[in-house]
Amino acid sequence: MKKPELLAPAGNLEKLKMALIYGADAVYMGGKAFGLRAFSDNFSHDELKQGITFAHSLNKKAYITVNIFPHNDDLPELPDYIKSVSAMGADGIIVSDLGVFRIARQVNPALPIHISTQANSTNWSTVRFWQELGAARVVLARELSLEDIRGIRQKVDIELEAFVHGAMCMSYSGRCLISNYLTGRDANRGECAQPCRWKYYLMEESRPGVYLPVLEDERGTYIFNSKDLCLIGHLPELIESGLNSFKIEGRMKSVHYVATVVKVYREAIDSYAAFPDAFRVKQEWLEELQKVSHREYTTGFYFNKTTEQDQIYTSSSYIQTHDFVGLVKEYNPSTSMAIVEQRNNMKIGDEIEIMQPGQENFTQTITAMFNDEGNPIEVAPHPQQMLTMPVSKPVSPYAMLRRQDPRRTRL
Repeated sequence: MKKPELLAPAGNLEKLKMALIYGADAVYMGGKAFGLRAFSDNFSHDELKQGITFAHSLNKKAYITVNIFPHNDDLPELPDYIKSVSAMGADGIIVSDLGVFRIARQVNPALPIHISTQANSTNWSTVRFWQELGAARVVLARELSLEDIRGIRQKVDIELEAFVHGAMCMSYSGRCLISNYLTGRDANRGECAQPCRWKYYLMEESRPGVYLPVLEDERGTYIFNSKDLCLIGHLPELIESGLNSFKIEGRMKSVHYVATVVKVYREAIDSYAAFPDAFRVKQEWLEELQKVSHREYTTGFYFNKTTEQDQIYTSSSYIQTHDFVGLVKEYNPSTSMAIVEQRNNMKIGDEIEIMQPGQENFTQTITAMFNDEGNPIEVAPHPQQMLTMPVSKPVSPYAMLRRQDPRRTRL
């Protein structure tokens, strides 16, 4: 069988490297303009080039998001931007708008174009339309069922991509105007304020200023707040449906989130490919996906129409049980010592879990730490402080240290 591509988000250069090192086949990233994540770090011109070069050094791919719905004043700089990312060796661009598609084909007819989920491709005729125009891939709308995807696959001969994990919109992706209406920030130009996650009360027209909870809860209700998508338990059906690429949402998520989710899906896809008939969902995969910052999980539209069970009404908080506290930079096998960059306060006596690419996790207690001058320290409180510490098993660069915090399960 041909394994589907595992496509990961890259909000900055560090996240890009972590995603690829932890097992993604490709990443998608945005420059400082023309993408739909205006508030992620995004990439400068030089960083885009570095990211593409790094991906290619691992024989992996990098796609650039150009998926805004542009207005006239967005267009003058667009041709040069597409020329630039094309010259860098980008493996494709992701677009939503026919005008952007037209300009891209004029600038470089050979540049692969992927049609964003924002274009709302919900049927085979739409997908075939993009195929006939020369698109290389269509990212299907999140609102499709697995049966819909199978039906599209039977009618078209083009790469198909779909989301398998991450945040969901409460509206059809790309068709929600709440942010624009309430804040003036246009979601279709990368500036969504996520008002679907806000708390709401009901006000009766003849009683202005009297706010009533929609549910009988003094905190109000989060009536638009969708659960997060998670399809780790349904990979066989997804693979057999004919999807070419499995996409993880989250360019604004943390390094810990990206590495953990990618590692889980990498292991699951490889496990199914090796022994399809014996595939089972491992408990440790489910546990790993609970450790990253997330909302409660749902399978979205894949197996049934969404109901009230796919929304969260009590809080807009994320669930989080583990803190990312350190990143391994180097390891000395002769001394069993690791050089670690601190990412969160940690101290001697903390029990930590160490996760690394392609290896099983292990736990240990921090028994000693030394600062960059070689002096012993009890606690590492300074952001990105470099320290040396003994580890109980060999580790590789980019291994991550995390610590469970039983006192805090919600942000």
